[in-house]
This record gives sequence, C-alpha cells and structure tokens, in this order.
Amino acid sequence: MKQLSVKTVVSTGVTAALFFVLMRFARIPTGIPNTDFVPAYGLLAMMAALFGPVCGALGGLIGHVLADVTSYGIWWSWEIATGVLGLLIGLFAKWYKAEGGGFQLRQIIVFNVVQVAANLVCWVGVAPSLDILMYAEPADKVWLQGLVAGIGNIVNILVLGTILLYAYSRIQSQSTDLKKE
Repeated sequence: MKQLSVKTVVSTGVTAALFFVLMRFARIPTGIPNTDFVPAYGLLAMMAALFGPVCGALGGLIGHVLADVTSYGIWWSWEIATGVLGLLIGLFAKWYKAEGGGFQLRQIIVFNVVQVAANLVCWVGVAPSLDILMYAEPADKVWLQGLVAGIGNIVNILVLGTILLYAYSRIQSQSTDLKKE
C-alpha cells in the first residue's frame, strides 16, 4: 500500500477544517429547503486542484460530515457527493498547473470544464440518487435540490475557485524568483 505524504495529510486536514468553518458559518439560503449557496466549494476545488484527489475527497467528506454533525445531522448522500466532487476535481490536478504561475487561460478553461462536469455528476447524479436509495426521498424534491446545489457550486467554483487558484499561481510564480547571489 502506498503511504500518504505529509503534504497530503496536512493539506487534507487544512481542507477539512476550512471547509467545515465555511460550510457551517458562511451559508446563503437559496429558497429551496436544505439547499444553500456555500463558498466552501470554491475552497474545496482550489485545494483539490493543488493537492490532488485524496485531499479533495477526504477534505470535502470530513469537512462536510463535521459541518453536518454540528448542525442538523449527518446526511450521507450529500457528504459522499462532496467527497466525490473533491476526488473528481483532484484527479486532474496536474492539468491545472497551478504551481509556479502556470495557471493561465488554457488551464482555467480545463479547470472549469472539469468542475462543471464533476458538479453535474455529483449534484444531478450521485446526491439525488443516493437520497432516493438511502432515504426514500421524493425524486422531484431531490432532483430540484441537486440541480440548484449544482448550479450554485458551478458558479461558486467558476468565480471563487478560479480566483483563488489564479491568485495562488501568481504568488507561487513570484516566490520562486529568489536567487542566491
């Protein structure tokens, strides 16, 4: 079994903690029951893009579970979907080239194509399907919730996730310019 690097373990813990705080305390109601606009997903996308699928999956899953445990209770279908979202975005981390200033227009487009596809898989596929299978929820209710959450997360990651990755990439490119004299 391949061991996780210290960097992966630390980034996963940081992702889970920040996701928890944002999920718990930075929510904007959408008008659809139990469905909010949550900036935590922009952060999750950035961390998955920087540190890969393990960080994205576990950071999202753990952070979402902690947020739900401390509010209204665990709802596994959505927590699993959050983990899958982080996993899918993180699987393409090498394509984004966010290290060293490489996050340019082409990488921004790739990042956003991946996140849109991943959000559709998770919020129009995984979460509603698991809601129906695990909790016998009414299909029309969970498809509406999933669609609204998916659209919110797509916009959130498009704006916040892209800005965070772009800013990180710019900072990284500047910090590598130091030379020994």
